[in-house]
Amino acid sequence: MKAMILAAGYGKRMRPLTDHTPKPLLQAGGKALIEYHIEALRDAGIESLVINTGWLGETLAATLGDGARYGIPIVYSHEGTPLETAGGIKRALPLLGDQPFALVNGDIWTDFDLSRLVEDHPDPVHLVLVDNPAHHPQGDFHLTDAGRLRDNAEPRLTYAGIGRFDPAVFASLPDGEAKLAPLLRAAMAEDAASGEHHRGQWWDIGTPERLDELDRLLNSAGMTEAIPGE
Repeated sequence: MKAMILAAGYGKRMRPLTDHTPKPLLQAGGKALIEYHIEALRDAGIESLVINTGWLGETLAATLGDGARYGIPIVYSHEGTPLETAGGIKRALPLLGDQPFALVNGDIWTDFDLSRLVEDHPDPVHLVLVDNPAHHPQGDFHLTDAGRLRDNAEPRLTYAGIGRFDPAVFASLPDGEAKLAPLLRAAMAEDAASGEHHRGQWWDIGTPERLDELDRLLNSAGMTEAIPGE
């Protein structure tokens, strides 16, 4: 199974940190955010990675290389101008192949067991959800007791930026910029989307303050195993 790490955003809310450093290369606990994902996906049994790049993409590729030092092959889907999530995935489909793939946002930190994405899921869309953080109290989607995702129901949880997708979900998209949310809602309307609730650690590194907080905690003795939520 392959995986894709989304790393093409501008990181505007993280400026000035991202003026010369792509957001996924920002460090917490002495390691770039994206390196946590690379190592976790490798350990989960993922065979190879696709990373999309946009802003400062050449820096990202030069830093991470072909993945040899991480023990997992890495190839890049260079976008130039970022294409939004679905557009970036569409561009990368030739690299991902025709089998389901795992997807992880490059600007989060989590202790979610990514090997769960390698397990067979019959639906074309399977999302990981988390409790709503303070900066996103309204949440995104409802998860039923049977593990089905619904768009117009309460209570809502927040999409963690982690999932498993069938390439067919994106095959009919035209090339160019496209958002992910409409595709997710379409799958839910057809009862073709499942999900699970991760109750462990999850951080959306959307501001310098959150990055600083995560860095402090990861650098504290023993905190990589038990980090309090936001």
